[in-house]
Amino acid sequence: MDFLSFLGISSTCSWYGIKFPLGGRENFYQKKKCKTMVTKTVDLRSDTVTKPTEAMRAAMATAEVDDDVLGADPTAARLESEVAKIMGKEAGLFVASGTMGNLISVLVHCDIRGSEVILGDNCHIHIYENGGISTIGGVHPRPVKNNDDGTMDIGLIEAAIRDPRGEIVYPTTRLICLENSHANTGGRCLSAEYTDKVGELAKKHGLKLHIDGARIFNASVALGVPVNRLVQAADSVSVCLSKGLGAPVGSVIVGSKSFISKARRLRKTLGGGMRQLGFICAAAFVALKENVAKLEGDHKKAKVLAEGLNQIKGLRVNVAAVETNIIFFDIVEGSKITAEKLYKKLEEHGVLVMLEGPLSKL
Repeated sequence: MDFLSFLGISSTCSWYGIKFPLGGRENFYQKKKCKTMVTKTVDLRSDTVTKPTEAMRAAMATAEVDDDVLGADPTAARLESEVAKIMGKEAGLFVASGTMGNLISVLVHCDIRGSEVILGDNCHIHIYENGGISTIGGVHPRPVKNNDDGTMDIGLIEAAIRDPRGEIVYPTTRLICLENSHANTGGRCLSAEYTDKVGELAKKHGLKLHIDGARIFNASVALGVPVNRLVQAADSVSVCLSKGLGAPVGSVIVGSKSFISKARRLRKTLGGGMRQLGFICAAAFVALKENVAKLEGDHKKAKVLAEGLNQIKGLRVNVAAVETNIIFFDIVEGSKITAEKLYKKLEEHGVLVMLEGPLSKL
């Protein structure tokens, strides 16, 4: 079986077309010299490529709004309060993105320039957030090796902590960051017990713990553990609403009232204060209320896809590692096609994927 056949794409024509929505209109793209007819794009790049549902659009159209920079938008306040309640924290703050949420959280905890944060060498904050904690906050990252399951060895974390009473040549460690689920290891989930151990270690050394919970609801569903239990040990959490939950924009960071008060000021400093924010928050509210229950179905579909891909000659998938909604597959060494060529061939046939890391992995 080949990849295109597995996805149900037949090769019977001398031309192909791709239909896709743009600005509310159906557009048709046609190209010659291809033997496949495609009537719909299969977009597997990310869980971020969603469109607002009718319920979201209706909620946005009727949202009660005011000026959120003045702290007066009621819809934003309700969303922030609801997410904080779900996470078991005192307060919340809506931010434009997970990257902004992580940046603000790190800067609140590391409010002295030159502070150090311990984080995974394969985590989103370290790799995909443009070095913002350093370029903007003057925070020094101290990466610790991520295991294949997204964890870091507790012993390695403790060994990386710098004691401020020690040598004056070292930066002072003030924060540990975890990511759950862990995207770059294929959406692996960190258990509550593991997070508790990291939290205990942080308290032992007077540090704070932040969780990048961009897909924390995926982890909760996959593990069968309430989301507030997964983040119980954390001082702050960044929760993305525009990934698996399908909201068009935004994340909410949660923590203590004192933490959120400082975070609100930093959000304004970074240009993240928005006026009639309730329009955006209304759509996010719908995503939060309606789509958490759909994540289990996403996980099942991902597992089926992973199992099917693993049966294709020349591809390799660690099926056991597919715990949530992320699938990585490798091109087997010695295959006649490279990942880059397969990527382009799939794109020609209306199947969109992402290249990840070396050109042998998608």
